[in-house]
Amino acid sequence: MTKAPSKLRIDIVSDVVCPWCVIGYRQLAEALEASGTAHEIHWHPFELNPNMPAEGQNLREHVAEKYGATKAQSEASRAQMTAVGAEVGFEFRFADGMRMHNTFSLHQLLHWADQQGRMHDLKQALFSAHFTHCRNLSDHKVLADVAAEIGLERIEALAVLKDQRFAAEVRAAEKFWLDQGVQGVPALVFNRRHLVTGAQGVENYMRILAQLAEESD
Repeated sequence: MTKAPSKLRIDIVSDVVCPWCVIGYRQLAEALEASGTAHEIHWHPFELNPNMPAEGQNLREHVAEKYGATKAQSEASRAQMTAVGAEVGFEFRFADGMRMHNTFSLHQLLHWADQQGRMHDLKQALFSAHFTHCRNLSDHKVLADVAAEIGLERIEALAVLKDQRFAAEVRAAEKFWLDQGVQGVPALVFNRRHLVTGAQGVENYMRILAQLAEESD
């Protein structure tokens, strides 16, 4: 009797406000589809800016403060991300009013969605809400709206955000990955053994998947 091939486990540590996280995921997804790789994806929380105040900060100001980027450098970076995103079917619409958000509550909402088997769907919806539609992810009502738009219960989503019932679980998950040495995202771990950081591009992900397939033969 032929043994069914095991699925490739992929753990992805990321933050919704990280542009390279959505680009990296889309590149990986394209490679997975092209190679016909059986897989299961598990998302994990990471906060790019854990000390960000609740109201967030203008994105351009944030990038200038954190990375020392000039306006010209910021524009060039945005143009590059927009072009790379378009290659994998994701639309970035950067606007001057875009803000960087504190994502701790957002990760708690994702944890709640995971209990209903919908974390992946909510993650994708939040990527689009932030980068394509410039919605205010610091606003609990907006987060609940996004959850409702994919079929989750809005009232329960608001309750989760209000009472912070999953705060301890999210903090523990963040600490676990920090303790594993993850300092930047996206961070992808294949079969709990192989760590790959950054958006690698479709061709590089194809090569990685091919190498992993050889190892499993």
